[in-house]
Amino acid sequence: MTGEMALLRLFSLLRPVAVIAVKRTVALSCLILAVCVTPLIAESGHESKLFLDNDSIRLGIDLTSGGSIFYLSDSSTNRNVLNHFDRGRYIQQSYYGDEDGSRWGQNEWRWNPVQGGDYKGQPAKVLEHKAGKTTLYVKSTPKHWANGSDITDAVMEQWISLEGTIASIKYRFTYNGEHNHRPRHQEMPAVFVDASLPNLVLYRGDKPWRMDALTTLVPGWPNEYHRRTEEWSAFVDDNNWGIGVYTPGTTDITCYRYSGPAGSKGSGCSYFSPIRTLGITHGLVLNYDVYLTMGSVPDIRKRFYSLHIKDGNVVTP
Repeated sequence: MTGEMALLRLFSLLRPVAVIAVKRTVALSCLILAVCVTPLIAESGHESKLFLDNDSIRLGIDLTSGGSIFYLSDSSTNRNVLNHFDRGRYIQQSYYGDEDGSRWGQNEWRWNPVQGGDYKGQPAKVLEHKAGKTTLYVKSTPKHWANGSDITDAVMEQWISLEGTIASIKYRFTYNGEHNHRPRHQEMPAVFVDASLPNLVLYRGDKPWRMDALTTLVPGWPNEYHRRTEEWSAFVDDNNWGIGVYTPGTTDITCYRYSGPAGSKGSGCSYFSPIRTLGITHGLVLNYDVYLTMGSVPDIRKRFYSLHIKDGNVVTP
């Protein structure tokens, strides 16, 4: 892994920003619901962008990028906290397999199905989508990040709904290919955030779910790796406001900060991904849940503690 990361860092220094910022550099070794009261609407003039809004939070998906999540804001402010600079930047599914002779620019790459599309900007295909008053569903064929091919022996699905200040996403990845890939770090999912939220908050102590002191850090470049003992993290601004992501069952994360202009379409970003190590093998059906919310760090933590308890866990004051 060390050699791969060193090669990737060298590559990042040689490539122009338009290319190197396209995706999460974690890729070499590695590697976000219930009721919405407002009808789902399509953004005027942009029917490929679909939204859920329950007067507390507003979430949008991009049907030209495999249905990836590109937008999340408070309903009252319309400040998008996510980054979607290119097809590799969203909240989206992304997985890794064996080396296959593909190249990301001048860099040797590997089998890498991505929900949004490839590094040259080709979009992934949506096979089916359903837009209800309370939910969004998308089924798509992922793109190979490096060579741009449709990975037709894999299917990505996502179910999204809102409940109060929480967005709930259920992801499914189905693989029917004949090749059995060796275990790798898998992004579950990849999370790209506005660079104006630089501070990563997490808990990594020995008293989880007891309101013990949190850790705050500003990730560097390239990837860092951390283990959380509460399965959530948040990227926040200097006022401790931002986005939190809870991924039950996943303790490890990778993260970095990429320098550049902030904003939803800026080349700069804050990134992290909960990661699990597993091999993509014939017949795999991978399901997992992700929860998103926005607010102050105490509010984010309180909401995720409530979800943790709802799942049958015990929280000790």
